[in-house]
Amino acid sequence: MRLQDKVAVITGAASGIGKETGLLFAKEGARVLLADLNEADGLAVRRTIQQAGGQAEFMRVDVASAKDCKAMIQRAEQRFGGLQVLFNNAGIMDAEDGDAESTSEEVFDRTLKINLKGVFLGCKYGIPALRRSGGGSIINTASFVAHLGAATPQIAYTASKGAVLSLTRELATLHAREGIRVNALCPGPLQTELLMKFLDTDEKKQRRLVHVPLGRFGQASEMAQAALYLASEESSYVTGAAFNVDGGITAAYVTPE
Repeated sequence: MRLQDKVAVITGAASGIGKETGLLFAKEGARVLLADLNEADGLAVRRTIQQAGGQAEFMRVDVASAKDCKAMIQRAEQRFGGLQVLFNNAGIMDAEDGDAESTSEEVFDRTLKINLKGVFLGCKYGIPALRRSGGGSIINTASFVAHLGAATPQIAYTASKGAVLSLTRELATLHAREGIRVNALCPGPLQTELLMKFLDTDEKKQRRLVHVPLGRFGQASEMAQAALYLASEESSYVTGAAFNVDGGITAAYVTPE
């Protein structure tokens, strides 16, 4: 098992990438703390893991709350004895997020509060716990839009994910000598409830897909496999990376530096 005896905290674990990653991490031997605001679905993921013989706990967490994030890390250490993997995955994509003129301050602030501040707070309280456990892996969910503009306007989301990528690179540099690796998972367009609600017409979906060389939306389970690699010792020489799992979209549109 690739995560045997490791303790992992996953935010946004009730659905999408977080859910699939929780299931996979537990299957690979990790003891998993599932964190989400959606208590009903989060508990369902916990039950699925436990019924399969895995170890998991669920905790209701608002990642934009310092109090909640601190308690989340404390719970993982108290329940499972340490922390080796932190997956800051929780995020939102607001239907009212558009261009700079149409997006309200409220939408912009809320998006950055969850997508960016939530990652910061996870790291703020998670890094000392990883240090106490002798090191480990932090995975922050960014996006392909951290590298390029989105064809369908979503200015707050894009800004938040660009910032997550920059934050990841700095933390990777700061903590590398402590045995703490920090990487950004950059998914391409996914067939998740989050994106499908945002791309709510066939026209919007096709506007996104036309840019993807593989010609399809990715699956949350494919992102979970990428997260597993970054969490495991197989990626022991990988830190500060933007790990693009995007159907080729950035390769097609980003000019090499």
